[in-house]
Amino acid sequence: MLEIVYQDEYFVAVNKPAGMLVHRSWLDRHETQFVMQTLRDQIGQHVFPLHRLDRPTSGVLIFALSSEVASQVMPMFANHEMKKTYHAIVRGWIEEGGTLDYPLKVELDKIADKFASDEKEAQEAVTDYQPLASVEVPHSTGRFPTTRYCLMELSPHTGRKHQLRRHMAHLRHPIVGDTTHGDGKHNKLFRDVYDSHRLLLHASILEFVHPFSGETLTIKAGFDETWQALSDAFDWVLPSLK
Repeated sequence: MLEIVYQDEYFVAVNKPAGMLVHRSWLDRHETQFVMQTLRDQIGQHVFPLHRLDRPTSGVLIFALSSEVASQVMPMFANHEMKKTYHAIVRGWIEEGGTLDYPLKVELDKIADKFASDEKEAQEAVTDYQPLASVEVPHSTGRFPTTRYCLMELSPHTGRKHQLRRHMAHLRHPIVGDTTHGDGKHNKLFRDVYDSHRLLLHASILEFVHPFSGETLTIKAGFDETWQALSDAFDWVLPSLK
């Protein structure tokens, strides 16, 4: 059963588990569990996705409860009128926050986009980042006997594919658990030492002006057991998402 973190007559939002697809995809023919179908069965009515989260990412995922609401609200997401806040654990220490303005080329799926051109111009991509906590663990991933990690708060201004994962990798601070843009040595350390088998990227907060009430709506999704265990191991206090 999915954790519902918000519901009214227009919308329903869930805390998407890491590893779960939003909807059925021919690229993952063998999958049998999807957020969209699970939620539909759980609340007994059709739901209409307004945005997506990558399969390995957890956190706030919101749906419209009718196609009419979806068609009205989709432009808000397309125009980035939603404020999104993510949290991530990255390799290394970042001493101070900043804004990364680094255009990204369209990532093509080798199967789905086999007829697409890979000559497209890079698209604008902007991310705010802020370190919240750091740790040095007594485990080696290379020439040093210890390894450093950092808890980050990330806020994308644009919505490019894998933007946060690619931006952090560009800064040489890849997100732990990222098998596409990350570092295998660090991913293995977290699997072997901390029993963490997921991408450590969580969509914590979604904030926008409710198009029907006019009120500012802030939807939060709490961290899962893996995050809680890591915060205990690193003596971190995770942001409150209540």
